[in-house]
Amino acid sequence: MSIRPDWLTFRRFAAFTTGLTLSLITLGVYTAATGSGLACNAEWPLCSGQLVPALTINPDFIEWFHRFIAMIAGFLIIGTAAWSWRGGGGKNAKKAATLAVLLLPLQISIGAVTVTVSGLIPWGYSVPTHAAHLLVALTIFTLLLLTTLEAYRNHHRRPPGKRAQLALAVTFVGLAMSLPFSRATPMLVYDAAGQSWFVTGSLIAYVGLVATIVWSWNTDRVVSTLASVGVTALFVTMLFGRDIVAYTGTVQLVNLVLIGIIAVSVVAGLWRTTGGITTDSSGGVTVSRSD
Repeated sequence: MSIRPDWLTFRRFAAFTTGLTLSLITLGVYTAATGSGLACNAEWPLCSGQLVPALTINPDFIEWFHRFIAMIAGFLIIGTAAWSWRGGGGKNAKKAATLAVLLLPLQISIGAVTVTVSGLIPWGYSVPTHAAHLLVALTIFTLLLLTTLEAYRNHHRRPPGKRAQLALAVTFVGLAMSLPFSRATPMLVYDAAGQSWFVTGSLIAYVGLVATIVWSWNTDRVVSTLASVGVTALFVTMLFGRDIVAYTGTVQLVNLVLIGIIAVSVVAGLWRTTGGITTDSSGGVTVSRSD
């Protein structure tokens, strides 16, 4: 007899783990932007000689809280992979979740190096290390997202075209959230909070675009191609937003062009899906257009 409650399904567990990982990336950006990654006296896993620092909003606590959430997320990622091996989510979900677990030691190691050596050696607290930390985090997040999408694949009432349309709408919301905080369009101050909001909105848009690719891959290659172009451009803008390269006028111009590419991809995808992609009773795809 299972002690697991009926509402706790693999797909919901995977979705929660993915959502927590998204929050963890955002929290990591805030931690780095506030300089809190250099707190805790460059100690790891202890923080200033303590297992738990003073529970007040200060650099030590921000860094410790980031580590705490990372620990929880790590256990959940392992749990997701273990559940997938017990039959949850299907073959593709198992592959994606397993790859996410295999990347965990690398991500933990990079994080530990980042907050301990503090630039004492060339590959310590430096741009390449931060870039590697972000890239691995985004890779793990993508694998978890794919795990979740695979788990939900057979639990949708909407046809693939309508799913893609909904995913693109989510992308639009994410872009609307991140654009005011983008360094390419300085509408608001790009401080620590602004960077966090930018990354949060960008990740939501990223979720929508990846979901669009998955839902439309076998039904409409035009939509999946548009989403692929959009997600590639979005990925680069996220790297620009993390100061991976010096933010010159040229980089800002390139960033604006990339934002334009993302916008065109999303609008074109929405136009095409709204134009009438449906699934007939035999499982085929019908594309209707008005002349």
